[in-house]
Amino acid sequence: MSDLEIRPATADDIPAIVAMLADDPLGAERESPDDLAPYRAAFDRVVRDPHQRLVVAVRDGKTIGTLQLTIIPGLSRKGATRSIIEGVRIHSDERGSGLGSQLIAWAVEESRRQKCHLVQLTSDATRTDAHRFYERLGFEGSHLGFKMNL
Repeated sequence: MSDLEIRPATADDIPAIVAMLADDPLGAERESPDDLAPYRAAFDRVVRDPHQRLVVAVRDGKTIGTLQLTIIPGLSRKGATRSIIEGVRIHSDERGSGLGSQLIAWAVEESRRQKCHLVQLTSDATRTDAHRFYERLGFEGSHLGFKMNL
């Protein structure tokens, strides 16, 4: 891949990030790319939080991937710090190009740099292709996740 840059997201990246979030069957139901106001407010909260890393992958001036990495200090596992990878999205033109692997590799390395002992992520139960992708990268399906909408 030529001239790929993984960098912190800026407010100018919000439209491209939201478009990627909305560009799949699940995202199409829950995202609203026509109203960026709630995303801008959320972006402001994320960038003010020192435990958050919201990044984009950019090539030739185009935002083509994104993810959010959250660093969580904790008491369990003898006081281990862990990270959670969320919101991994690749532009539809770039899927299958290896960009997802590069983004995850960035997140794992940043987790090491932050002295994390564990990297975890969740993936919707219907995303079987994503499950295979994460398993190929060394992640194990070790837990059953639960959510409650509020």
